[in-house]
Amino acid sequence: MTDASARAIELAQDLIRCPSVTPLEAGALGVLMRALAPAGFRCERLIFTEDGTPTIDNLYARIGSGVPHLCFAGHTDVVPPGDERLWSHPPFGGEIEDGVLYGRGAADMKGGIACFAAAALDYVASQGPAFEGSISLLITGDEEGPAINGTCKVLDWMAAKGERPDHCVVGEPTNTKRLGESIKIGRRGSLNGKLTVKGVQGHVAYPHLANNPVKGLIAVLARFYDAPLDYGSAHFSASNFEVTSIDVGNPATNVIPAKAEAAFNIRFNERHTPAALEALLREQGAQALSGTGLDFALAFEPPNHAFLTEPGPLDALLSQAVGQITGLTPTLATDGGTSDARFIKDLCPVVEFGLLTATVHKVDEQVALSDLAELTAIYRRFLELYFEAFAEEPSPS
Repeated sequence: MTDASARAIELAQDLIRCPSVTPLEAGALGVLMRALAPAGFRCERLIFTEDGTPTIDNLYARIGSGVPHLCFAGHTDVVPPGDERLWSHPPFGGEIEDGVLYGRGAADMKGGIACFAAAALDYVASQGPAFEGSISLLITGDEEGPAINGTCKVLDWMAAKGERPDHCVVGEPTNTKRLGESIKIGRRGSLNGKLTVKGVQGHVAYPHLANNPVKGLIAVLARFYDAPLDYGSAHFSASNFEVTSIDVGNPATNVIPAKAEAAFNIRFNERHTPAALEALLREQGAQALSGTGLDFALAFEPPNHAFLTEPGPLDALLSQAVGQITGLTPTLATDGGTSDARFIKDLCPVVEFGLLTATVHKVDEQVALSDLAELTAIYRRFLELYFEAFAEEPSPS
């Protein structure tokens, strides 16, 4: 095991031992600053707040002032552990047994942060004064939460300060079974909505005196499900509409309710925009209820937009590093949920690569020490390839 790998494991343990459940920082950023600052990283704690949302503590750390500028991004906040009695090891203990590190955030994504921090520290130390580029770390504390006072506001701060990376790698877990399977070059967007159909309440024995909104709800949802939104694209799977909840709020069995509601989610690819999807659903709802006398309303939460980083030098160099360390050729994928890369893509090209997804958000979340060592080696080799590739160019962006 290399010194960098050993450092990554130690950092991962220290980070896991910080109970940084969103929106708490719980000392996690301090762990990183104590590792980065002595090596010459300029560390800035960035605290952002907004009415009605939790205040979030973020970290931006950079070493170097030249080009190219590579950014690693991630989040130290984690989801709650749930019933701690179900864990075989304390969720915030950072314990190791039989070559496995246990704890909330081990895979998602304190382990990934530990690996790219250790790789960056080792690379910078190897270069010494000869290092002419820049490496930065963007670490947020609300990726698992509302994502309002974290990465998006740090990016605004970076833009205002002229801190514009040429490329970014987000250390989210991206592999299903083996490290090196997949690099994510995009993500589908996500749109949450609520459908409300209003009718006329009445007695079930006198349906002609009422107008049942449940029939209308079923008709509208059937219309939404009726035809696929698309059949996928070159890099994305098909968009999909899914009902997540239906609620009538009616405790009586002999009463036709006055309204019926359904919650739904749409995962959409780059063929759609949230505004176009909202307009389509309103049109389909009106068609489904035409002539029924029922009214409907649609309400939408702020969406997460789809994004795609077209294949290019960033994923090619990362694929090369993965291949040299693991022997695998990673696929370029766009599956999975949303991530903070949806914000970063507005500042620079961004891809995601990290640990395994098998235990994220689960009881006994864990990572093999061998995976931490291998991921550190991949990031370390990628840094070499990246700065070699762009050493003589003014900027790769």
